[in-house]
Amino acid sequence: MDYIDLLQWPAMVVTLVAAWLVASQRENRRNLGFWCFLASNALWITWGLHTQAYALIVLQIGLAFMNIRGVRRNQLSASKPMSETHI
Repeated sequence: MDYIDLLQWPAMVVTLVAAWLVASQRENRRNLGFWCFLASNALWITWGLHTQAYALIVLQIGLAFMNIRGVRRNQLSASKPMSETHI
């Protein structure tokens, strides 16, 4: 049995959990969601390399950059005073 083939299932679950968390109104949950997305990007890239799914790999790299941006923006909004975040 090829265990890397099974990696697509935890990758899918982590992606779904990340999407759920990113939709939260709580900053700490959103932040955790972006980190989960980054973990799912790594899982999908690993699986994509194994299956030679190069379009998926390029997609996941692009999404990883967006998730890094999300982590940064979430951290910036957490450091602003409350009055500035609701403008």
